[in-house]
Amino acid sequence: MESPSVPRRYLVVANQTLGGEHLTRKIRACMALGPCSFHVLAPASHPHEQATWDEDQARGVARDRLDAALARFRSLGADVDGQVGAASPIDAIHDTIREQRDRPFDEVILSTLPPGASRWLKLDLPHRVERAVNLPVTLLIAEHHPAATGA
Repeated sequence: MESPSVPRRYLVVANQTLGGEHLTRKIRACMALGPCSFHVLAPASHPHEQATWDEDQARGVARDRLDAALARFRSLGADVDGQVGAASPIDAIHDTIREQRDRPFDEVILSTLPPGASRWLKLDLPHRVERAVNLPVTLLIAEHHPAATGA
């Protein structure tokens, strides 16, 4: 008698790219592999297109993007929840993994802007996350800047 497979659990980390089709394709691909769930983390990093900002504004923008992404992923049939995290993506990831330790993650999906526009790539965030959390990290790079189009 076979035991039921344990659903894979993905930590999806994105902010400005939450509206990107590349991320929707990845969610679909993960779902096609078998039972899974997603926890979407939107670090409340300040929007670089604004010269001035405050923490409340950054959290509000991240919350709006997160809410839209959760609705879109649920419309695909995904088992998904999420949260807005600290402004520092590495701190937000650490906090989330610690808060969710009773439901560990199998993989981190990190979605970022293209090279040149991405602060996360300039900070070598994918490699830093991989070393820090000891989980596989899948890097997704947006084809363009989805936040600029209002997505």
